[in-house]
Amino acid sequence: MRFLLMHRLDESAPEAWNPSPEFMEKIGAFVQDWTERGILIAAEGVHPSERGSIVRKPRGANPTATDGPFTETKEVIGGFALVNAADLAQAVEYARQYADLFAEVEVEVRQVVEAGDLEGVSAE
Repeated sequence: MRFLLMHRLDESAPEAWNPSPEFMEKIGAFVQDWTERGILIAAEGVHPSERGSIVRKPRGANPTATDGPFTETKEVIGGFALVNAADLAQAVEYARQYADLFAEVEVEVRQVVEAGDLEGVSAE
């Protein structure tokens, strides 16, 4: 099964968008290890919210776009990892290991929908 690990961080923290050389070395070794072990499919960081937008479409309305920075939230997505895991429990353990790389972070774990997961499910 594939799981998406999205990490959220406080974008006002000095290290959020300017990681130390030590952090970069640690994350590089981590990525290499997980890649060699067949855990990691992809991983990327993203730019600060000031370089992004949010598009919202309320029911029955047209989509609107709001440019960053996103003042209504303190924590923003800082990046993601797409991993292979046997089940949710293993994915959560991977998320704990991933989170341990950071001084402070929140990691959301979500299973990726596969084509077979939707068979027999009706949209209501």
